[in-house]
This record gives sequence, C-alpha cells and structure tokens, in this order.
Amino acid sequence: MLGLRDRGRCYPDEVEGVNVGLAFVDGLITFFAFYKLIRIHSRNSQLGWTRQKVFHLLIGSSNLGDFLYFVLTLVAACKGWICWSHACGFIVMAFPRILFVAAFLLLFSFWVDLCHQANDDEEDEGYSPREALLEKMNKSNSNANSRRRCCTFRSIHIGSRQKTVILVIIIVFVIMVASSVLIWTGMGTSLIDSALVAELYVDLIAVMVLMLGGALACYGLVLFLKMKKVRSEQVSSEMWKVAGLAIVCLISFTLSATVAIATHIPLFYHWEWDEQQMDGIRTSLLLLVYYFIGSSVPSAFVLLVMRELPPPVMSSRQESTTLAFITDGSMGAGHSQRWTASTSAQNQISRASPI
Repeated sequence: MLGLRDRGRCYPDEVEGVNVGLAFVDGLITFFAFYKLIRIHSRNSQLGWTRQKVFHLLIGSSNLGDFLYFVLTLVAACKGWICWSHACGFIVMAFPRILFVAAFLLLFSFWVDLCHQANDDEEDEGYSPREALLEKMNKSNSNANSRRRCCTFRSIHIGSRQKTVILVIIIVFVIMVASSVLIWTGMGTSLIDSALVAELYVDLIAVMVLMLGGALACYGLVLFLKMKKVRSEQVSSEMWKVAGLAIVCLISFTLSATVAIATHIPLFYHWEWDEQQMDGIRTSLLLLVYYFIGSSVPSAFVLLVMRELPPPVMSSRQESTTLAFITDGSMGAGHSQRWTASTSAQNQISRASPI
C-alpha cells in the first residue's frame, strides 16, 4: 500500500483523514448498537437472547473491531510495528469482518425461514387454534420460569438454518486462524508468501460477501412479493424495510467485494508495500467504498430498521387471563378452524417481523 513518510507523518493527509473519519463513524455505530442493546434487554430481559439482541451484539462488535483496526493501523504505521504488517494486523482486520458476515448470514437464514413458513403452514392439515393457544401458554410458563435468568444462552432457540450459519462461521474462523499461523510463520522464511496467503483469504471472504448480497436480494424480492399480498399497515411498513435492506445489501456488498478482489485495500495494514502503487486520493476513495459503503452503511441501515423497542413482556398471570378469555369465546370450533386455515399463511408473515 503506501509506505512510511520521512516528514513525520505515516500516511498522506487525505489517507489519515479518511482513517480518522471511518474510525469516528464506526465508533458512533458501536455506541448506538450497544446502547440500543442495553435498552432492549432492560425491557425483556426474561426472554434471554432474542433475534434483535443478537443482531445488535454482532453489529456493535463488528464496528468496534473496525474502530480499533483504523486506530491501531495509524499508530502501527507511525511506530513501525513489524508484527502489525503481518499476522497482528491481519487478525485485527479479519475478525470484525467475520462478525459482519455472521450478522447478515443470520439475517439471510431468517428470511429463508419466513419465505418457506407460509408453504409449510399450508401443508399442515392438523393445525388447531386450541393447540396453538396451549403451545403459547407453555411458552409463557417457560418465560416466567426463566424470569430471574439474565441473558442466559440456554433460552436461545436455534433453528436448523441458523445452526448451518454457525457452522459456516466456525469454518471461516478456523481458516482465518490457519491463515494467521501461516502469515506468522512466513515472517522469518521465504518458503511461505505471507502476502499471498492474506490475499487468498481476502478473496475468499469477498466471494462470500458477493454471494451473500445476491442471496439477500433474491430472497428479499421473494419475501417482498409474499408480504405484498397481505393487506395490513404493519406488514406494508415491514415490506418496504425488507426491500430497502435488500437493495442496500446488494449494492454495498457488490461494491466492497469488487474492491477487495480488484485491489489490495483490505490489506491496508501492510504499510511496507511500495507507496507508488497507489496515490493518496485513490486509496482514500477505495477505503471509503470498501469500509464505509461496504460495511458502515449496511450496519447503520440494519440499526435504523430495527430502531423500534420491543413491547414489555406481560406477566404470566396476565397472559393466562387473556388466553382464557379467547378460549372461552363464543366462536364455534368449525368456524374457527376454517378461518385459521384461510389466513394462516398471511398471519405467519404478519406475526414475525422479517427484520
């Protein structure tokens, strides 16, 4: 990338300014993500780790890692840290990206679940509203029993697609660790090209991000069309959130992946490279495209569409009373089953927010 300068500055002024600006943006996103996480947990702490909490945790942690990366990159370049231009800088660069990819892979898995839930409900012939109420009461009792547990991981319900996402992230993390070991080993020997190992890892992540952007766009379109059939003001609002997030992810991920594959911007920490490879203005613009448009914008957009606080959880006694009132209503069982069968697909989409 850019070499060290002899005039008391590590990078050109424009490159330093972009790094400081990106660090400031990531710091703001980190603050709002963790602040919102604390507020959400204070309203429904007895529910444990909900989907909304997990997204805020992953996005906040990812942007915190990027914030540390930009700050330490400037310091390391000025101080001439040898380790930073190899394994240390690679780890600090790669780990926040894994968290970022994990957040949007989870979002993709939830969208896939929602797109297939309507079809699953239509195939379920033995559905009974009374069984649904009993199931809801059992969930209410389990929530009441876990009231004193604070953010316990045992309260997380992990679906099959979410387990697949976790497995993929673990594999990527193992690849990152193995690459770090190879880069560290290559520092003192010419048998291993550390720069080539880092480039191969960056290209792998870029391909994943590019495919993820396309997948989110496709399933976002499918989910948008399904939700468009439901006549509801709330569903209409969620529908446009899905459309906006799908478009933002497609554009941002495509641009960042293109920059990662075509340039060495993700390896910006490698300050020992020849400074004549890139000038300051071009490097600054590529940094903005890769980090700001490719990471900060999608993260901020997710926080924006998830800005509503969840309703406070009702006590088990209040929920039981409400359920008893519904169960003892005057609606006939046959009419109730016909009404449920005709609206189950629409209610499935309207009950669960896709964001």
